[in-house]
Amino acid sequence: MVTSGTAVVTLPSETQIQITREFDAPKHLVYRAWTTPELIERWWSGKRGEVIVADVDLRVGGSWRYLMTANEGYEVGFHGEFREIVPNERIVNTEIYDTGPGTEEAQGLEPAVITTTFTEVGGRTLLTQTTECHSAEVRDMILESGMEVGMQESMDRLEQVAGSLA
Repeated sequence: MVTSGTAVVTLPSETQIQITREFDAPKHLVYRAWTTPELIERWWSGKRGEVIVADVDLRVGGSWRYLMTANEGYEVGFHGEFREIVPNERIVNTEIYDTGPGTEEAQGLEPAVITTTFTEVGGRTLLTQTTECHSAEVRDMILESGMEVGMQESMDRLEQVAGSLA
């Protein structure tokens, strides 16, 4: 699969999307930027709009919700629940697309389960995110949504935010 930025997108199985990206920051700072609402507001939307909600109840069974106003004027939102948390190492959560273009197609679908790991090597962080979808059709719907371009922008901003915490 061809990608447009420094994050690499692969398809380990017919129901999975895997994203890997290295950050020039230690993992505790990348984790902090990944999980802190006021920091999420600075990176999650990439160049696509403005984050207006970044709610994070960072505990097993806790919920999260991100909502942005896109540059085109509509809202885009996702939410889910935390299933596993190992601080600075690993987060497992569900994700449901709840607001924005194509929401109707996403209604009633099983949530994706996302495993994000933070591995430090020489003061840098390798972030690996594996999204497990309910079906190949859902995985393909996500890929065809244009998610990769926005994700690349978000990851670039995440690196900037994490680096600013040093």
